[in-house]
Order: sequence, then C-alpha cells, then structure tokens
Amino acid sequence: QVQLVESGGGLVQAGDSLTLSCAASGRTFSKYTLGWFRQVPGKEREFVASITWSNSITNYADSVKGRFTISRDNAKNTGYLQMNSLKPEDTAVYYCAAGVTIRGVITSAYDYWGQGTQVSVSS
Repeated sequence: QVQLVESGGGLVQAGDSLTLSCAASGRTFSKYTLGWFRQVPGKEREFVASITWSNSITNYADSVKGRFTISRDNAKNTGYLQMNSLKPEDTAVYYCAAGVTIRGVITSAYDYWGQGTQVSVSS
C-alpha cells in the first residue's frame, strides 16, 4: 500500500514558477513509477509527466515539455513537479499517482492516487 499527499499548489501569475511535492508513505514507494496528472472541471484527468522508480526514464505531455520537470527522491519518499513559465491554461487540480508502469500516460496505469492540490495561474 502507498498513500500519497500532494502539496505546494497555490495562486500565481503567468510566467511564475511553482514546485509541487508528493509525499508518499509505505516502504514500496521506490518500486513504483511516479506520475503527475491534472484535471479541470468538466474534463478528464490528463497526463502531465512520469518518472520511473530508478529515475532513468521520464515522460512529459507535449503541453508541458520544456517548462515542467519531474523528479523524485526515493530516500525521502517524495516526488516533485517543478513548473516554470506557468500559463493560465495550466490551471487545474494536480494529482500525483504511483503505479507499475514505464511511461504510464493513462490513469488506469496507476494504482494509488493523492487527493490533489489546486494550481491557479492568472493572466
């Protein structure tokens, strides 16, 4: 079992940066791929980024490539999403997830989810 708790969301202006954190409990966190997804009301949850347990493979949605960076510290049981050059269209609830997958871009690839953290970007 893995429990995930996101933090770091907030209200920022376009062009600003934010770093989201995903704190995991459970000794097996390091064995899972970590993913970040986001969702706006009325739309499906969409893939943002993922990183394998060994930090060897990362994957990004085209919409965030070059602006967002995913990372993890297995010793601290924590994952991160560094978001730079934020745009109003990045406004969403951001979720972290853990699963046995390589590039997992779909929600069904993940077994565990956090409760989400709101990111709002004003223009």
